[in-house]
Amino acid sequence: MKKLLTAQELADILSLSVETVWRYTRQKKIPVVELGEKQYRYMKEAVLAALSAGAPAVKEEQAVYSQQGGYTYEDYLKIPEEPGYRFEILEGILVKEPSPSMHHQRISRELGYRLITFFNGFDPEGELFYAPLDVTLTTVNVLQPDLLFISGANREILREERIDGACDLVVEIMSPTNRRKDRLQKMEIYRKAGIPHYWLVDPEENTLEAFLLKDGNYTLVFVGGPGDKFNHPSFPGLDLDLDKIFDRPKF
Repeated sequence: MKKLLTAQELADILSLSVETVWRYTRQKKIPVVELGEKQYRYMKEAVLAALSAGAPAVKEEQAVYSQQGGYTYEDYLKIPEEPGYRFEILEGILVKEPSPSMHHQRISRELGYRLITFFNGFDPEGELFYAPLDVTLTTVNVLQPDLLFISGANREILREERIDGACDLVVEIMSPTNRRKDRLQKMEIYRKAGIPHYWLVDPEENTLEAFLLKDGNYTLVFVGGPGDKFNHPSFPGLDLDLDKIFDRPKF
């Protein structure tokens, strides 16, 4: 059986950008093998045959994926999945980042486990979710928080395919390659959306910062790491073992 290529592999062969391959896929100008929803693969021979049989010449153009602004949720839905990457829209700008690291995922797992245990008693009608799950705050802000909690009183924002509105708690685990995104851009988007609780986890410094929305601005109510005891005025009784959450076991 001939090898099926990813969009990146096909782009490398054709000396094109992945965005151009996506655009021609969406426009049905090159043949594609659909493995599932937004999961596309390509056969090199079939693509080259189609391009040499009178199809319009493939050329680089500015695609919607490379716009510097004005990107919307409708545009976002048209992006095929690209293994190893995830996408968000921040104030109309498309942000593409590599998949999280092992340490990132361990922090997410350990923190999520403790939050689920706590919220099962604190707010049993609420739900905790992990990324990837789209959160649409406006048409130009589509985010995938690492962890998010929806209270029982706020379940009207739940949709089958996404969260449509302000969550009660958002947790972001900072990327070492783009720390400003979580600390500045996302924090401002969450603040304007009225999300009451924003937690920022730094896997490099091993710290957790908990911000509480007061009078329209975020106030730092806790910061700590391994060896510190977590406490939060809004979540009495929440016990987070920060030593365990930030533990780095050997591979």
